[in-house]
This record gives sequence, C-alpha cells and structure tokens, in this order.
Amino acid sequence: MKKISLLLFISFCLIGCSQKQKADLLVYNATIYTVDSAFSIAEAMVIKEGKILATGNTTDLEKEYTITEKLDAGGKFIYPGFIDAHAHFVGYGLSLQTVDLSGTKSWEECLERVNSFAATNKEGWITGRGWDQNDWAMKEFPNNESLDTLFPDRPVLLARIDGHAAVANQIALELAGIKAGDTLTGGEVEEMEGSLTGILIDNAVDLVSSKIPASTAEQFKKALQAAQKNCFAMGLTTIDDCGLSYTSVEQIKELQTAGELKMRLYVMLSDEKANYEYAKKNGPIKTDRLNVRSFKVYGDGALGSRGACLLNPYQDKPGHYGFLLSQPAHFDSVASWLSEQRWQMCTHAIGDSGNRTILNTYAKYLKGKNDLRWRIEHAQVVNQNDFAIFGQYSIIPSIQPTHATSDMYWAGDRLGTERVKGAYAYQQLLQQNGWLPLGTDFPVEDISTFKTFYAAVIRKDAKGWPETGYQMENALTREQALRGMTIWAARSNFEEHEKGSLEKGKLADFVILDADLLKEVPEKLLAVKVKMTYVGGERVYERK
Repeated sequence: MKKISLLLFISFCLIGCSQKQKADLLVYNATIYTVDSAFSIAEAMVIKEGKILATGNTTDLEKEYTITEKLDAGGKFIYPGFIDAHAHFVGYGLSLQTVDLSGTKSWEECLERVNSFAATNKEGWITGRGWDQNDWAMKEFPNNESLDTLFPDRPVLLARIDGHAAVANQIALELAGIKAGDTLTGGEVEEMEGSLTGILIDNAVDLVSSKIPASTAEQFKKALQAAQKNCFAMGLTTIDDCGLSYTSVEQIKELQTAGELKMRLYVMLSDEKANYEYAKKNGPIKTDRLNVRSFKVYGDGALGSRGACLLNPYQDKPGHYGFLLSQPAHFDSVASWLSEQRWQMCTHAIGDSGNRTILNTYAKYLKGKNDLRWRIEHAQVVNQNDFAIFGQYSIIPSIQPTHATSDMYWAGDRLGTERVKGAYAYQQLLQQNGWLPLGTDFPVEDISTFKTFYAAVIRKDAKGWPETGYQMENALTREQALRGMTIWAARSNFEEHEKGSLEKGKLADFVILDADLLKEVPEKLLAVKVKMTYVGGERVYERK
C-alpha cells in the first residue's frame, strides 16, 4: 500500500508539473502599470515568444508557469513601451550626421558650429538644423552674407528647428536655380532691396534640399541604427515616422528583415505622386515591426517662422496671415483618393485657418462619426468655433506637448491674448473624442519621453517657469498623459490590440524606469532615467 501511495503521489506531481505552461521570462519585484482599461497595477508578468502570457503576483505566476529566465526589477517601475505618435525617425538619424544647431543663442554661434563641422568634414554639402531666431537676442532671421564669405565654393543649407525655414548660401541658391523675384505656392524666397537674403520659407526650402545628394545605403543604415540607439535609451519602442518616401520604406523593410533594425515603425507616406502609385500598387504593409497605411499631408507652415495660416493677421506682423502650403483643391483631391482607397489621412495643421481648412475637408468625406481615425497633426491653434468638429467627425488631434513649452515665451506675441487661448489646448481637444495620442516631433523637439510627459502635465520649462504653469486649464492629468504615450498612441495607429498596454496576448514591449511617473514630484520628472527597454521580450537597452 505504501508503494501504491508513493506512485500515486509521484504521478500526481508529474501531472501537475506537466500542466504548468512554459514561459521564457518572469519579470518580478516591480510596480507594473499595465495601462489597461482599469489602469490596474501588477507586481510581475510572464512572457513567451515575445508576447505577454499574464500579469499578476509573483507567487501565483510561479505556480502556474515553468520559467526559463527571471528578471528581478529591483522594485522599479514598469510601463508599456512608449510610442511616439509624431516624429521623424529617419530625418533624426540623418541629422546626426550633420551640424547640430539646436540650443544656439546667436547666429554667430551657429557659424562657429558650422566652421567646426566643416573642418572635419571637408567635402560635399554642409547641412545642419536646429537654429531658432526666437532664442537669440536679435529675434530676426539671419542672412547668408557670412556663409558666402566662409564658404564661397561649397553649398550650405541650414534649416530652422522646425524645418519650415532655412538659410542657404549663394552657391546653394544657384545650384537650385533660385533668383530674385521668384515666387511659388506655399513658400517664400526672401529678398531685401532686390537681392536674395538666403532665407527660404516652407516650400522654398525644398527647392534647395532637393539638390542635396541622397545618402548611400550604408549611410542610411548607420543613421537609423544611431537613431534607434538613442530612442531605445528613452524607452521608445514604436515611432510614427511622419512623411517618408516609398524608397525609404523599402530600405527600412530590408533592414528589419535582416535583423539590423529592431525599432517598430508606423510610417506615413509623404504627399507625393510616386508614393500614391506605390500605395495603390502594393496596398498597406503590416508586419510586427512595420505598419504603412497612412499618408502625411502638409496644410500650412509653422508658427515660429510665421508660416502658419491664420484667420486674422499675426499680432506681431500686421497684414501677414501666413499661408497654406497647397491650394484647398489639392487637400480635397487627396482626401477623396484616401477615402476611396481606405487609407488614413494625417495632415499637419498649425494655424487656426490651416486647421479649419483641413477640418472642413475631412468633414466632407468622413460624414459624421466613424472609425477611420483621420488625424490632424499638431492641431496647434484652433478657433473656439472649430473644436467641436473634431468630435462630430471623429477626427483625432495628434499633439506634441513640448511645442507648448517651447513656444510659450512668444506665442502670445504672435497670436494675441484672446486667440492664444485656443492654442496648445490639449484638455479641450481631449474632450472631443475622449482620447488623443502624444508625440515629440523630434528632431524639431528633443526625443525625450519625459519632456513630453512633463510638458503635458506640468506645462513649465526646466527652470520651473512660469511659476503657475502655462495655460494650466489645458494641462493633462498624469494618467491621461501616460495613456497618450502608450495605448492612445497605439490606437491612433490601429494597433491597440497588439501594443500600448501590458495585457495577455500583447507584444512584450516595456520599459523599466527608476522612478514613478504617476507619483514623482514635478521637480524630478525630467531627471527620471530608463533602466531597461524591451522590444518583443528582448532587452534592447540597459543603462550601465
């Protein structure tokens, strides 16, 4: 009888063990914000083949699963991998190979950086980006006189931080065939007393940039890998790249297939004829790491360069309204085609006139509530009479909180005290549909996810100005901001069923932070650090 009892006991144990599911990884000793519908918190989760099997407490999960590897999170804080719903990943990577002009305090400082770059990069075009005249003592556009003196035989193009303006030297202008008196739709070639200053606004920038030789395949790969490294260090696991050519998409596909690029990308094709032909021929593209099903269209320019299209003149430039980058008929034709082909339309709109034009164009084709998730990128300045259109036609405002804290020093000068109340109105926009995605617009802004969170919630600069926050009636709550960086961003990409929250069956994209975003004091939010970043259960970044 004793032998029989022993055999029964062993058999029971074997049966019990065989019923335990296998898991590749157990992450435990953590505060895990799952960002599910209930905003629940767990202390552990198990992962298999790149996806989440379950979340819960450590003891229960260890009883239910046979674990291959364990990760002690050391009591730290885990969130879904951050999703940047509006950025320029490829452009950022390529910009790392050019002159960085961000943070410069004068045109003279820009010239010093360009000179230093040219000394070690002795051939070809000199390109750079990042200057902002609003940060200088003399808040005026520069001219190209010094560039012509320094580089009489070498073309130079230096873009403003938002890319909506640039300064080019004379040889660059000549290569583009630009001369005094030239005009174009949606852009401006600046001149003074009949001579070119080198300043190009919006579509005029393309006249010169189109002459710059394309990067080689090896340069492209190195650029994207450098961008990926920096983004993983910020906890970013998916990035919406807003406006690429189909040739860039093909290069990205090759790199991802070869395992040389692990970042997940949601790509918007740019508003160009060749891209529409590509889209019609190939249809949407969907893999675990690449999603191509939308187009990026440009409505107007930027507020900082006074290219944003306004209903009434700029407060600080009487008689000037900015401009649309295309005729309204173009936006209508694009909307018609995308509606027919069932592609998502995502349109850059900054000024209140630009927003109104795009909102009304969308309304014509959306015809009421829908789930097409057409987006307005930025929705930066909205007339009070137009907010309701977002909700009436299920139009998604895709916002970038750091634009508010970058522009708050001078936005009132551009817009006036009344009109500025409809600018950066994130809470008011949120109420239209009950959700909205957040992004950075890097490299226009910093890639930091924590600056996004801080700007959305605290609405101050790094020095704590203004003391009471900027237009705080439109600040987001911490939970809203976190959702905007995760599940709502995924939803804007039609990916909410596969990522954006840490739930059973979803991709194991997550980030471990050294502090709690939901509870950390405001003064320390910008100092939060990423400890580890995982994509599909694979550790792709660890802070040493």
